Amino acid sequence: MTLLSLLPQIDPEAPVLIAGPTASGKSALALAIAAEQGGIIVNADASQIYDCWRVITARPSVEEEAQAEHALYGHIPFDATYSAGHWLREVLPLLSGPKRPIIVGGTGLYFSTLTEGLADIPATPPEVRLHADGLPLEQLRAELDTRTAAKIDLLNRARVQRAWEVLRATGRGLADWQADTPAPPLPLSRCTPIVMTPEKSWLEARIRKRFDLMLEQGALEEVAAMSPHYDPQLPSCKAIGVPELMAYHRGEMSHAEAREAAAVSTRQFAKRQRTWFRKRMSDWHPVNPG
Repeated sequence: MTLLSLLPQIDPEAPVLIAGPTASGKSALALAIAAEQGGIIVNADASQIYDCWRVITARPSVEEEAQAEHALYGHIPFDATYSAGHWLREVLPLLSGPKRPIIVGGTGLYFSTLTEGLADIPATPPEVRLHADGLPLEQLRAELDTRTAAKIDLLNRARVQRAWEVLRATGRGLADWQADTPAPPLPLSRCTPIVMTPEKSWLEARIRKRFDLMLEQGALEEVAAMSPHYDPQLPSCKAIGVPELMAYHRGEMSHAEAREAAAVSTRQFAKRQRTWFRKRMSDWHPVNPG
């Protein structure tokens, strides 16, 4: 039985969305759909946008990119500011382009902006962001409004800091802004939404296997090339596996320690993804790739 045989009836004219945790086979499924029906594969993964990472973020290989047209992969410099709003603005023209988009990735926030809408929140002043950068996560969490704190992942520093910045800059909680969200650009009724729902044990085995394959394919060389520019505060440098392999490159961890730490980080990340998808994507078509 193939993954394609598990899918719902796919309208070849309507966009396809494929969400799922890391290492769950999303990109392979996107390629299979593109091969059968055509379309342009569009990235919805916040780490795969950066031009400095291909191997370590499991971006499609050069050979895979040659099989179908791809968009929004590796097109942003490592130190550029990029948000879900930036992503949405780049995706919108593709929805009405000459090729049907197959949007694939593991960043739930990107998909929610597309299918649920994006609140029109004013830009955060640089001085507010700079101040937030210097505060510990515990303080940022403690200063959030109650309504927002109940809705976001309080272990995700980027999400907590963003909510803190919005509250500080506008005097209004992120949850309140989101309550005034306009209509979504792509309602679920106008696309085929698929979410990968692998079993935990199957996924963890895949995560370990894929990380070892990344090492064989040059992940350490990517990290070494980025070493002069490495800044742990940059979103690009927080990509899963990067801090651990950078520590190994700099002699701060043994190879075995870095491998295990990266595996743990990836499993924790996948768990957060699965939680998001379970809570926010109950109306999507589930596919168990195992």
